[in-house]
Amino acid sequence: MAPGAMKKFDHFLADLKYIAPDDSHVSIENFIGYASVPLGLAGPLRVHGLDGAPEDAYAPMATTEAAIIASCCRGCKALNSSGGIHFSSLGQVMSRSPVFQFDSPREAIQFSRRLPEFKDALARSAEATSRHARLQDLTSYITGSDVYVRFSFTCGDAAGQNMVTIATQHACDWLRTTFAPELKIRNFLIEGNMAPDKKPSWGAVVAPRGVEVVSWAVLSDAACQKVLGCTAERLYKTHRLFQEGGIRNGQFGSNVNTANVVTAIFIATGQDVASVAEGAWAHLICDYDYTSKSLKISLYMPSLAVGTVGGGTGYATQQEALRIMNCTGPNSKSRLAGLISAFAIALEISTIAAGASDTFSASHQKLARKNKI
Repeated sequence: MAPGAMKKFDHFLADLKYIAPDDSHVSIENFIGYASVPLGLAGPLRVHGLDGAPEDAYAPMATTEAAIIASCCRGCKALNSSGGIHFSSLGQVMSRSPVFQFDSPREAIQFSRRLPEFKDALARSAEATSRHARLQDLTSYITGSDVYVRFSFTCGDAAGQNMVTIATQHACDWLRTTFAPELKIRNFLIEGNMAPDKKPSWGAVVAPRGVEVVSWAVLSDAACQKVLGCTAERLYKTHRLFQEGGIRNGQFGSNVNTANVVTAIFIATGQDVASVAEGAWAHLICDYDYTSKSLKISLYMPSLAVGTVGGGTGYATQQEALRIMNCTGPNSKSRLAGLISAFAIALEISTIAAGASDTFSASHQKLARKNKI
């Protein structure tokens, strides 16, 4: 930006130009200040986490939309009255998918067949760029005369998008320098759009990219009636209506509004917010038990690209948010993903209940408009 270019905006940037005492760590271009987003606290939510021990958890949520945090807190109350919620991490991986181009499909097929013999050497080259990146898998896809190769890494507690880009580049540079003539590599691109980075894709469902997590709970009929204002059976049947409408509309995933929780916690904790595009994909399942009149609920989220170190997690406010969630120590990335999933269930059941009891519109009128009605 040209020197002095911001002067023409000075008359309306008084709040935007607030600068923290130390902004030397800010790593964006044309930095002019900070955008303030209201930050609220959801919880407590009784969770049985990675180690199975129960605890009361809280989730800072940055959002400009009213009713979300109140609704999430209501869902937390219902879940707490039913014994809480469980979550577990199924795995974590971050990927990058470069493209190798050849003169014909014959060379592409030969390259794909030989690729496994280079895995160990590629791993050594990639891992030389980072103390945390560890190559797990190489998967090749042939399209005409091109081969897309998905490099899949674990990245410690970092989300790892930049980490795997650098590691993959270094490994591919080694391969091209050492074997390009022998393998007949004609051209190369570091990303061929097969790593579903910041965009909705079935690839993020069938081959998770980020933390793969599932949360579950059993909601009693008493808690539903007392807290949510409807029976567990009514909640179940309302969810079925949501499912059927989503199928008819071609919905990507099966949930009500998990993106609200994912986005709000992403902003609060310094995640890459664009990764909500794949991270908010979720499969909500409700199963009603006609004997106990309870509702079994689970939520599967395959691709939560989160981290507790690196990127925006280093800013002071975001560090405080991570500390509130107890997600600042070693091996805390899976916990963060699990808590996002758990609080997403809380919002899901409350939102469905608002539909079941016909209070969805009234609650938004009350909380979003207040005295403006």
